[in-house]
Amino acid sequence: MFGQLQNKFNKIFKTVKGHGKISEKNITDAIRQIRIALLESDVNFKVVSKFINNVKEKSLGSKVFDSITPGQQFVKLVLDELVSFLDSEESKINLSNASLSVIVLAGLQGAGKTTTAAKIAGFLKREFNKKSLLVGLDLKRPAATKQLKILAENNDLDCFVQEDAKDPIEVLKDAIKYAKSLKSNVVILDTAGRLHVDDELVDELKNIIDFSKPSEVLYVADGMTGQDAVNSSKVFKDNCNITGCVLTKMDADTGGGAALSIKDITHVPIKFMTFGEKINDVEVFDSDRIARRILGLDDVIGFVEQATKSIDIDSMKNLETKIDKNQFNFNDFREQLSQMSKIGDLTQMMKFLPNMKNNANINLDERQLVSTKAIIDSMTNYERKNPSIINGSRRQRIAKGSGTTMQKVNQLLKQFNQMKLMMKKMKNKRLNKFPFSI
Repeated sequence: MFGQLQNKFNKIFKTVKGHGKISEKNITDAIRQIRIALLESDVNFKVVSKFINNVKEKSLGSKVFDSITPGQQFVKLVLDELVSFLDSEESKINLSNASLSVIVLAGLQGAGKTTTAAKIAGFLKREFNKKSLLVGLDLKRPAATKQLKILAENNDLDCFVQEDAKDPIEVLKDAIKYAKSLKSNVVILDTAGRLHVDDELVDELKNIIDFSKPSEVLYVADGMTGQDAVNSSKVFKDNCNITGCVLTKMDADTGGGAALSIKDITHVPIKFMTFGEKINDVEVFDSDRIARRILGLDDVIGFVEQATKSIDIDSMKNLETKIDKNQFNFNDFREQLSQMSKIGDLTQMMKFLPNMKNNANINLDERQLVSTKAIIDSMTNYERKNPSIINGSRRQRIAKGSGTTMQKVNQLLKQFNQMKLMMKKMKNKRLNKFPFSI
């Protein structure tokens, strides 16, 4: 996420902080490099000029180079300005006070409206215990309603589609009735898209908006398309009165042009960002955290939040009890590995921590997790509960059964014993025993 821009900012900040003293020329050079970095990352040139002028005025006006820590001060100034640039008081999702709120998703074909609909429904369910109904109004794209239906079924969400329908308003009328019968709190409308904005698309959206009276009209933008997404967002704003934006496909190593440009161009807040295929791969847009990621600064909160979405707290508490009683065994160890697997792509997760993702000392190869599980699964239940009995012949059998080597089996047993020893030392100290505190 924002990989290109992160690398560029890291180089700029490293150069600035490398100077014992900073002159006006150093700052001017750094600002020039920031301008180039933003333009190369497909940020709108008007937005770049506005941002650069603000940074230049504040950095030179405040005499950053006279500071005790001029490099850090300059980084902080750029961060604050970027936060201010992205910030909005209306960034939270707006659900009307009515018994049934409506959210309209609009955007071009291929932007990811259908998957975004499911992700927002999942988010509202997890965070606010809201019961959402997904409604398929994309009657133009082949199999669009089928895709929505499959997403709903796979994620335990309610869905309403009429596969042979021609008029989206008629579908919408029936969907509203169905939502009320289900006692749904929210209706999320997946509308049709086009390869470009045309009169037919605009008219259809206007009719849907006029009829449904939504609390939110969200423009869904493909974060990989940069300026194309920005230009389209302006057209949607002018014609359909969008109230917010959703940036999709942000797991790609994008330049970040759309994220930095859309809000300033449309004057509407970015509400969500999506960054993967799973229903949990969505987050509320937070200007401070996003600014830190863009600049290559750590976002620990984002990392923990994403990780804990799939963590079974009861299971972790039970594991803590076993550790306290020195009863931790390979069955428990495997359960912890399964918890880690639920988090998702660990390498992707580390993108929340830009300073860590390239650390050579951190092994994030998920294939290692698979290999470790295979070794444990090749043990008998008695062996998993009593690892001390695993002698040479048993190790040979386990290696053969798991498709690995004796060396890997020995390595796992050594790591397990070291872990148990560490846990024993920590038992009486009441320190956090897990990566995620309970």
